[in-house]
Amino acid sequence: MDGSERPNFAKNIPRAERIAQLNDQLRKTGGGGRVMLTKGVRMLPGLSIDGLLDDLSIYTNFDADNDPHGERDFGDLVHCGAELLWKIDCYDKRLEFGSDDPADAAVTMRVLTIMLAAEY
Repeated sequence: MDGSERPNFAKNIPRAERIAQLNDQLRKTGGGGRVMLTKGVRMLPGLSIDGLLDDLSIYTNFDADNDPHGERDFGDLVHCGAELLWKIDCYDKRLEFGSDDPADAAVTMRVLTIMLAAEY
């Protein structure tokens, strides 16, 4: 390699796992996309956004029901006594259409939405 060529290690990772890693990055650090809270979540009495994001970052409750494709893009949790759901959607960089390749961060904008279960 002459320096301008770099191996693409992501291609050696199964597609669902690469998507899961990118989803984890957003969920755990807020990097690689946007995090949105619905109006219902923003109005929760005693809401701590930092606490909510901390709870989300340590979420590990994935199973066959909420993660059938192994992409770690959906889950549920309780915060401020409220049942919440979160989901990650993958769009093109302009946020106009679904991403052509959610496994490719260069062409994908992830949006993590946290909502009240009643808002789903």
